Amino acid sequence: MRSAALRIATEVAAVAAAPTGVAERARALLDPLRQLVPFEAARVYLLDMGRRAEHSLFFEGYDEKVRSYLDSPEHLDDIELTGLQRGGPPMRLRDLSVPRDEIRAWAEYLSPAGFREGVGVRMTTSDDRYIGVMGLYTETSAHPTDTAREILGAISTTLADALDPLRSISTAAQMVSGATAGVLLCRDGSTQGLPGLPGHAQLRPGSRLLGVAARQLGTMAHAAFLCPYDADGEDRHLRVTVIACPDLPPAHVVAAVVVAPAGDLGRLTRRELEVLGLIVEGCSNRRIASGFHLTERTVGTHIEHILAKLDAPSRTLAAVYALRRALYIPRALHRAQRARA
Repeated sequence: MRSAALRIATEVAAVAAAPTGVAERARALLDPLRQLVPFEAARVYLLDMGRRAEHSLFFEGYDEKVRSYLDSPEHLDDIELTGLQRGGPPMRLRDLSVPRDEIRAWAEYLSPAGFREGVGVRMTTSDDRYIGVMGLYTETSAHPTDTAREILGAISTTLADALDPLRSISTAAQMVSGATAGVLLCRDGSTQGLPGLPGHAQLRPGSRLLGVAARQLGTMAHAAFLCPYDADGEDRHLRVTVIACPDLPPAHVVAAVVVAPAGDLGRLTRRELEVLGLIVEGCSNRRIASGFHLTERTVGTHIEHILAKLDAPSRTLAAVYALRRALYIPRALHRAQRARA
């Protein structure tokens, strides 16, 4: 059995490392697990206890009545009743301290559908985040065996890492060219650490940078811009990349915000980058002049220099280039705006 356990663990690890979507990995995990537990039905779901909601990644082997209940908010009461959310090893029906008849899922749905046993695997990631449950159900009380339960417990962290919805966003964040720091932005403006990247002074909760990043999410799933960063008395910039999170639990995490050195700015000055930011927003020369307390003629000169440096024939194409290359500073990060803060 030891060799079989090693083979299954190796197959699970290979699936976990695969560069596929989380739903695809959930399906792929069922084949090696079926060697361990000959199940007739399976469900993998993510939990968002803050919203008392479940998000199913995969269903197999249930009729519509059972599936409908397992996907309902009422099923969370069963999870809390069994204590699975509190931690511990995988739990079979016979391991529970609660009688079968007191668990609505079993009394009204699973048992009438012909299921006799099952096991719930609490999935906690390697950085200790509880993300959901994998449930495997059988039509015989002989499975899952004690050995199978023990092996499932041993590989539960690997299963969780494979199905972690933040994994894809963390991977994407680390692929940003030159990425030096990053955070996960939450719906309420707070932040969480981004696995694989350190934090940064400009990414603290309440910063203007994060405010701009949050507003970008209203119109696009991916955005990039420049943020002035005066470090050690030097006039510098950071290139900021905002990547929207997939619509999966945890629902309070909305994006990854990653910073990197600005790189080549095409000889554009900070004022020109600020003017570009207003051109991107569709502002007229008059409005730009008013915002910077300049004459329209001076603004026109700035725009001429911008078009020449970007080799752009028009301000419209200059805006397109600026968006594509992240060569602009949004209005809220302009020097005058920051001086008023």
